[in-house]
Amino acid sequence: MNILMVLTSHDRLGDTGKKTGFWLEEFAAPYYAFLDAGVNVTLASPAGGQPPLDPSSDTEDTQTKDTTRFKDDKDAQEHLANTKKLADMNAEDFDSVFYPGGHGPLWDLAVDKNSINLIETFVKQDKPVAFVCHSPAALKNVKVDGEYLVKGKTVTGFTNSEEDAVGLTDVVPFLVEDALKANGGNYEKAADWESFVVEDGLLITGQNPASSEEAAKRLMAKLKG
Repeated sequence: MNILMVLTSHDRLGDTGKKTGFWLEEFAAPYYAFLDAGVNVTLASPAGGQPPLDPSSDTEDTQTKDTTRFKDDKDAQEHLANTKKLADMNAEDFDSVFYPGGHGPLWDLAVDKNSINLIETFVKQDKPVAFVCHSPAALKNVKVDGEYLVKGKTVTGFTNSEEDAVGLTDVVPFLVEDALKANGGNYEKAADWESFVVEDGLLITGQNPASSEEAAKRLMAKLKG
């Protein structure tokens, strides 16, 4: 089984002067869920090379068993430092795609033509696609047969109240919850910061960092099913 993981290349948190990027737990938990299941994982990003890590996801209070494992895993660190260019990836070479979050995708993957085309192609090839936390932002401009992919589908993603809790409502270019609703998605959520994953057809979405491992496991179950 071959799974592509697509990470952000965007590192600027709006006009705050602070850094952003991908969220460590949302990469590490799915990465090891896939790896431990014997899946071949390919990493890609718009710019290729080392994707930027959101420093907020690398503090003492955000560490998990998977992030700790990653910090001791030289092979994984090297793998991450050498992501392939997204433009060079073909859906034909993979069984599925998984998008970790972090705030970065709101700026680049939401409008990246290679990403949009890739997701549309996976769906047309009847392959599942999975997103967690902020990465459903990558679905903002994805259409299949002229309709938004999320239209009429049950979806989740980082909630407006979670964004408010981290104080970035006025910094981000758009809110994930609002964007999913605006494109016709049947948006659902659980309590803030609790694991919550929904599936609808080929589309799997997780609400927040705590949902990342569950989203990966649901994706593998769908592939095996």
